[in-house]
Amino acid sequence: MDFPLFHLDWLNDRFLIAMIAIIHVFINHGLAVGFIPYITLLEQKGVMRGGPDQVTDLAWDKMVQRMMMVGFVITTTMGAMTGVGIWFSAALISPNSIGSLIRVFYWGWFTEWIVFVLEVIFIMIYFLTWKNSNKSLRAKQRHIRFGWFLSAFSWLTMAIIVAILGFMMDPGNWIEEHSFINGLTNPIYLPQLLFRTPTAMVIGGAFGFLLIMLFTKKESPIRPTAMKTTAIWTLLWLPMSILAAIHYYNVIPEAMTANMSTAVGTMEFELYYDILKYIILVATSSLALLAIWVLWKPKKVNLIMVIIPFVLSLGFLGIFERVREFIRKPYVIGDYMYSNLIREEDYPLLQRDGILKHATYTRITEITDENKLEAGRDVFMIACSRCHTSQGINSIIYVFEKMYGIGKPLDINGMKAYIPNMHNGRPYMPPYPGNEEELDALAHYIYYLQQSGTALEGSQSAGSQLNPTHSVEHFIEQKSKQQ
Repeated sequence: MDFPLFHLDWLNDRFLIAMIAIIHVFINHGLAVGFIPYITLLEQKGVMRGGPDQVTDLAWDKMVQRMMMVGFVITTTMGAMTGVGIWFSAALISPNSIGSLIRVFYWGWFTEWIVFVLEVIFIMIYFLTWKNSNKSLRAKQRHIRFGWFLSAFSWLTMAIIVAILGFMMDPGNWIEEHSFINGLTNPIYLPQLLFRTPTAMVIGGAFGFLLIMLFTKKESPIRPTAMKTTAIWTLLWLPMSILAAIHYYNVIPEAMTANMSTAVGTMEFELYYDILKYIILVATSSLALLAIWVLWKPKKVNLIMVIIPFVLSLGFLGIFERVREFIRKPYVIGDYMYSNLIREEDYPLLQRDGILKHATYTRITEITDENKLEAGRDVFMIACSRCHTSQGINSIIYVFEKMYGIGKPLDINGMKAYIPNMHNGRPYMPPYPGNEEELDALAHYIYYLQQSGTALEGSQSAGSQLNPTHSVEHFIEQKSKQQ
């Protein structure tokens, strides 16, 4: 309510963040947290394979360096861009929640940014000094130690961010204490970190299988050994990932697990909640079977056998992120701020006075017949547009047409009766925050959207107007009247 709201009506605002975040998680978990220690292990194994007069097995080392080049290029380009993209898109779409999180985790994020900058410097040094490290055994050992050091920093960036992600799901006793330490030690933090750590290692192994197949020839003598090493790596981490996933699920608040069925794919797929279980089962089983097959007959592995588990493992990670984002609804920060960016504690005031009176960016202070549609638009923008569009993905028109009949005119009185009670039937939706006048304006505006086919424009297109009662001139005038 304190910011002009960016809105993409054809795409859906939250979907924009989701696309960027999921790509970033693929890269962060797969090619940073999990892949770097795996590569360091392979580099170390190359030294062990080297002859008495060799620093390392040069053919093996060349393969590992080429694999690292893929990780280096992707993490320093797409990884860095999507990391910044999350900040940029979240600040546009969810400024209130980002502002609240920065206030709580200022020192955590400050530390994470320092660690991240150091991680970028370290990965550049690690990759760019690779060839020079082969000049002597001492230099190679120093390079390997640096790889383990980089691995620790890669994990540390994730460990800090996971604390914030856990806080958004369940702030714990921060609601009473409001301290950084209480926010950091939220109930979801350690279970989520225990799940993400081995899962990242498994995804790193899945990347390893694929890159080994791409960078070695079928008849190469090093391919079987490299594949077997990767299989052992995967089989060591996979059981820990599964057990941690079960523990993580068991600590999720009951109100969130109730949203799980809808989280898989919105209301249309609510009956297909089992798809999540199946994808987890198939993804983990396929990786396990691939690893076992590699240990048994490494020369019989082909590219298709590697690609399928790799894609399924990314699908598992992507669905996990989708579910994690959804199940915390109706909150964006659990028990503190709803997904419409309105704090729970502000609801009584807004339901009494109305949203528009306290909104910073609206021209409407009193609703009349002449400005009812404009008022309804502003109410929709503030209360609904963070999750709904007018005509695009998750369209509010489509939601109501499913209730009243596709293609039929919407019932204004029916919407007015339904909206104040919608959160009872759909617990993942926040309660309606406005008053009766604004409810009437909102229902008329939704009806207008259906009849006109008009799309809702965000402030980046339509501009924004300051609430007259929030202007400097108004405060000066009020002050002078008091004197």
